[in-house]
Amino acid sequence: MKLGRIRVYPIKGLDGIEVDSTDIVPGGTVAYDREFALFDAAGNAVNGKQTDMFQRLSTDFDPASGELTIETPDGGTRLFDLPEQRERAERWFSELFEMDLTLRRDTENGFVDRRKRGPSVISTASLRAIASWFDGMTVESARRRLRANVEIEGVPPFWEDRFIGDGSPDFEVGGVRFEGVEACNRCVIPQRDPDTGESLPEFRTRFIRKRRETLPEWVDESALDHHYATMLISQIPESDRNQTLRVGDTVEVIE
Repeated sequence: MKLGRIRVYPIKGLDGIEVDSTDIVPGGTVAYDREFALFDAAGNAVNGKQTDMFQRLSTDFDPASGELTIETPDGGTRLFDLPEQRERAERWFSELFEMDLTLRRDTENGFVDRRKRGPSVISTASLRAIASWFDGMTVESARRRLRANVEIEGVPPFWEDRFIGDGSPDFEVGGVRFEGVEACNRCVIPQRDPDTGESLPEFRTRFIRKRRETLPEWVDESALDHHYATMLISQIPESDRNQTLRVGDTVEVIE
């Protein structure tokens, strides 16, 4: 078992980037993940749950320089240096989304949905299994739809499910301890094509049916709110923060 991929999402709702290593920040999540987010005039975070425009934009981000590259649906390209050009980026996003938006930054914990939780975890085998449920879906498409931070290789499908529920074990990645908190209840985002935003018919219905059919024996079903859930939401104890995760790190289950 090893850490196969690390993917972070520098701007909440936009594309992720793969990194070879990442630090655990003081808040318990990984560096650069959801470090920036767009907020509306009421102070609510705006992401792919509100509009498919996020999927229609293709973005890249360089953590070293802060350069954000955006390719728009009409074939145009925009470049912003963050955080220096944050106000310029706000004006551009506001015009594109047709709402008054501000771009905020949080380097301590990022703007993750669960503010006191840590990295999201899934296995490569789970992504393969989920992709196989839908005609034409690739593993990379499943990866971009589900948007996990940490991907574990060398384990069976839905290995991550064994870390939820009372009495479940923990695991370590390169000596960094991960405690399982809950399975991630999914929203509308996974059913949308990550390139076009087009919704896949019957995604939710088929996902729930296949999830029920393929639940491993180690799953504590009482720990699931429902079957439209996959991917582990973890928590990293304070004693293990300010450490570094690296692709290739050994994974060990702690009973």
